[in-house]
Amino acid sequence: MKIVFRVDASVEIGTGHVMRCLTLANALREQGGECHFLCREHKGHLIEQIEEQGFQVYRLKYDPSVEIKTFVSTEDTALPYHAHWLGVPWQNDAEDCRSILETFAPDWLVVDHYALDTRWEGATCPVNTRLLAIDDLADREHLADVLLDQNLGRNMEDYTTLVPAQCHCLIGPEFALLRSEFAQWRDDSLTRRREQPRLKRLLITLGGVDKDNVTGQVLEALNGCSLPEHCGITVIMGATAPWLDDVKIKANALSWPTEVVVSVNDMARRMAEADIAIGAAGSTSWERCCLGLPTLMLVLAENQKAIAQALDKVGAAVCLGHFNSDVFNRQVVALQDPNTLQAMSDAAARQTSGEGGEAICRILLQENVSA
Repeated sequence: MKIVFRVDASVEIGTGHVMRCLTLANALREQGGECHFLCREHKGHLIEQIEEQGFQVYRLKYDPSVEIKTFVSTEDTALPYHAHWLGVPWQNDAEDCRSILETFAPDWLVVDHYALDTRWEGATCPVNTRLLAIDDLADREHLADVLLDQNLGRNMEDYTTLVPAQCHCLIGPEFALLRSEFAQWRDDSLTRRREQPRLKRLLITLGGVDKDNVTGQVLEALNGCSLPEHCGITVIMGATAPWLDDVKIKANALSWPTEVVVSVNDMARRMAEADIAIGAAGSTSWERCCLGLPTLMLVLAENQKAIAQALDKVGAAVCLGHFNSDVFNRQVVALQDPNTLQAMSDAAARQTSGEGGEAICRILLQENVSA
């Protein structure tokens, strides 16, 4: 079976869309699938990282000097809110991708991009190619055979008018796309938390890019926090993070031993060994939930707000909203209570077991997909 992914990363988009597509691509490859990627060369793209994992990438050119609004016609009155993320008008992107897809004739086209909707899908997807749309927003129509929205608080009804009647909708964190290592570490992580609910290691992971340097603000605020004397701190960032050097300087100034690591390949182990996370409400939310990692959750983009609020509501995280040092400091202290830690860990672990990728692979590899 041949599968093509249309997905991008950039300083503005972040890395999460590419990372979850890589998770699915690796799982499909283990089942004999042949996976390829279509990615535009935005600033902060992850094309080399995709290629390093053994996947062919068809590179779509990007000219940062060209404003997308120059090409938007007056007829496009209902473009997706994130249309500018594409870097070119959707018609141009469809033209770039169509010839590649028609030549390759994939069994499945996987689209994970907030800028693309039913118009691009109808203009691009070859006949006899089925479509998986990965979405988080429920704000635009899709011509999907299968739709995945892995977010807590989302309901089937949210997509009733946005997908064909026969579309197979996969809704909720049970379908979260997590690498197999998270399910493998789950039992050890949950057992340790039940036996030792205390703060010894703090993990800070605010996305692969963190274009606004919220990580730096967190590190500055930690200097005024009451942490255990022997607490260790780990900061994880992506190689394309524009504030990486600044973060390293601030980490060195902390009173507790602090390491800054880049593009790790053992995230599950690091999360399993951490006692509290300070994290963004992106796709890593489900990694933390799988391992029962209590989280102080920051909202770094508008589309993260609903996830953060939903996790807060079920007790799986504390939603801090946008960063505020006073609120942050109070919550860091409050979360050190062992009973609070354990309750939050249990609530987080109930959200997902980390086996969503396997379930999605089984569905895609079926001969027929129906609702």
